[in-house]
Amino acid sequence: MIKIIDYLDPALVAFLDVSSRDEAIIALVDVIDRSGKLRDKNTFYQAIIEREKIVSTGVGMSSAIPHAKLAEYDDFFIAIGILKKGIDWQALDGSFVRLIFMIGGPDDKQTEYLQILSGLTHGIKDDAVRKKILTAESPQAVIEFFKQS
Repeated sequence: MIKIIDYLDPALVAFLDVSSRDEAIIALVDVIDRSGKLRDKNTFYQAIIEREKIVSTGVGMSSAIPHAKLAEYDDFFIAIGILKKGIDWQALDGSFVRLIFMIGGPDDKQTEYLQILSGLTHGIKDDAVRKKILTAESPQAVIEFFKQS
């Protein structure tokens, strides 16, 4: 069984003060790029945007899970954006998004990808879990929370 903690890194946790979905996506792609995880920032960004055009990745429960799977990646990674205020993401339940879990990785590991999605959605369904993440004061605190769960 996969553990979400295996895909996390404190360098990929960001507290964002943005006012739109597009600003949030740009900010989180920048965070991932600065960490050295992206081979081509623009290609990754475009893949995220193209996926959003299909259907919103605002999954409800104040959360969004934008993602891009590209052939040039060998392993998955997850960046977490924690927003100061909710933004409209055209979420399935109409809620404003305050938590973003941006997933990047290979396009040929569908089973692993689905397990990551399942693990994330299982975790964010719990109000207490979301509250702990939203009230974390540092990237390390967010990572510690995932180590314990």
